[in-house]
Amino acid sequence: MKDIIAFWGYPHPEIIEKTKKEYPSALWVDLDIDFNNPKVSILPDNYCSIIKNIFNNAFFYKERIIKILAPIGRDKCDSALFAVEILKDFGFMIETSVFEEKDYKKDKTFISSSNLPLRKKIELITTNIVEQKDYSYLPQTKPSFGFWGVPPNDLSILELFPDDTHVFGWTRCVELMAPYDLESEQYVNENIGTVFFAQTFCAKNQLAKYLADKYQGLYIDIDGISSNSAKAKIEAFLRLR
Repeated sequence: MKDIIAFWGYPHPEIIEKTKKEYPSALWVDLDIDFNNPKVSILPDNYCSIIKNIFNNAFFYKERIIKILAPIGRDKCDSALFAVEILKDFGFMIETSVFEEKDYKKDKTFISSSNLPLRKKIELITTNIVEQKDYSYLPQTKPSFGFWGVPPNDLSILELFPDDTHVFGWTRCVELMAPYDLESEQYVNENIGTVFFAQTFCAKNQLAKYLADKYQGLYIDIDGISSNSAKAKIEAFLRLR
């Protein structure tokens, strides 16, 4: 029985709303997330873990997926465009979109600067792509640290940060409903120590390294599961700052 609407990145809001009306009882599954499903051997071994998750999850849920909502513009990456062509070859129904309009952009973020634990912040931001609930009631904090980047494959590294860590980079752009906005993606609070994260083999490493040098932060890239040495670097940065 097909009962899943699968997606990655931030599908266009109009497509999300249209699909929710068409399939009101469907289960929504974010293919970016590592659910520890069996691995498929389609992609190169040395490749972005998030894109690998998309393939692993898509094939695991294939018999249940109604269709995949697939962003392919600046709001995602070229790998997503390539993934669409490959997955179509395997019989998946895919609806592509490009989300670059400025009129959707919110003025403020409430989750990114809240008092929630960092992992909860990022999980809530990504969940809210589909739910779009109002979180303006969340207590706001004065930040001690910043986390810049995309949601990591290994979310456990987020548990190393204090609750008053603010979210920047692409993840903050998602809360702003502006996943395409390079100006917003480059914004950080210059007065706090920030960890600049990108998934290994992701093009965002270029921007992460540049911004880390510019703002004297910590640049780190991690492939798949975080090593003890990577976690130790983050812990040392947080402790020494």
